[in-house]
Amino acid sequence: MKRGGNAEHVSEPWKRGRLGDVCRVIPGYAFKSSDWQAEGIPVVKIKNITTDNSVDLTDTDCVPESVLTPKLQKFVLKDGDILLAMTGATAGKVGKVRSDRPILLNQRVAKIAPVDADYGFIWSVVSSQEYQEKFFHLADGAAQPNMSGGQIEGLEIPLPPLAVQRRIAGILSAYDELMENSQRRIRILEAMARALYREWFVLFRFPGHEKIPRVASALGDIPKGWEVRKVGDIAQTFRGRSYRSVDLADEGGLPFLNLKCLDRDGGFRRSGLKRYTGEYKDSHIAKKGDIIMGVTDMTQDRRIVARAALVPTLDKEFGITSMDLVRIEPKSLVPKVFIYSFLRFSSFADEVKQHANGANVLHLAPERITDYQFSVPPAPIMHRFADLVAPTLESMDTLENRIENLRRTRDLLLPRLLSGQIENLACPTE
Repeated sequence: MKRGGNAEHVSEPWKRGRLGDVCRVIPGYAFKSSDWQAEGIPVVKIKNITTDNSVDLTDTDCVPESVLTPKLQKFVLKDGDILLAMTGATAGKVGKVRSDRPILLNQRVAKIAPVDADYGFIWSVVSSQEYQEKFFHLADGAAQPNMSGGQIEGLEIPLPPLAVQRRIAGILSAYDELMENSQRRIRILEAMARALYREWFVLFRFPGHEKIPRVASALGDIPKGWEVRKVGDIAQTFRGRSYRSVDLADEGGLPFLNLKCLDRDGGFRRSGLKRYTGEYKDSHIAKKGDIIMGVTDMTQDRRIVARAALVPTLDKEFGITSMDLVRIEPKSLVPKVFIYSFLRFSSFADEVKQHANGANVLHLAPERITDYQFSVPPAPIMHRFADLVAPTLESMDTLENRIENLRRTRDLLLPRLLSGQIENLACPTE
């Protein structure tokens, strides 16, 4: 019998097969430590695979053009290539290359190159939450999750006829485009907030700065009327909840904010949220707009510890923070937006993270946060800055919610499209 009214739906169920049957999986090249330099050909590493299904090329290590010999040609990336993180905290995350310049692929990152399958269909499958979790579970090793090229090739995926693959890809690509557009807008908005913070509080070019002389301080020359203060003078930290596995659930309960909710280099990652059903105190509660920071890190490159994020809109009135995080609450009338911007956009994290220590897991004492000194402007300047930046942060939260809704809808559609339950579907719009 037919699966619906389309002639392409045959009587037998669509077959399943190994990813390696229809794609080439190419792990990256092991460059020598002596190859690395500040300029040259950019190389994509684990750190460049983000949690929003993209490849961030703003911070890449480079190798000299002389290393690009014929044997390395298979490691040259092009626009649209699908990459998979094979190791570490982001193991299982996939990203799509968006660049026309020459780029090389480093070890511990694999390229998934469709051969006998539609590119858009393969991207739709491997970038879904379901399959990124499957990739992650392929990884073994407690301290450092790791998967091999053979394990990736052996993952079973659905393989409908090519014409059906193309139709599914055509439907889901509209969701991908909307998500990419929103992600670009978020990056632009964050860059604007970062630039304004740097202009006012690093370069001291705030409104009216021409009339304010500089005076000597423990941190160098600062505008007159500004003070050198400790973070602990204007904010306090609250450690999150120590929990047991029995306190976590697949559904129900409250949102549980944990280390996986922090993006590398800061920012909130909604996909890291868990559900919590245990006991908690008021000090463990975090609401939309609260500041959280990682005080634990399983990445030895220290890209999570001391990084700040704003709690986004949650599906409940509040969530619970784990013991790997601290919530940072302003004292007195200091604007939360100012404190967040300082923690996120200044050199704070890069300096404080150096105090984290540990063999396999890094730990940062909260005192290292509160003891940090920086120059604090008068209240009117802080509030004026907060009034300008708060709408930008709110717009970013709205866009993140839109992305999450699109991703959820897209991931729900994929299995239904694969089962033939949906024949015709209108593409989403802004």
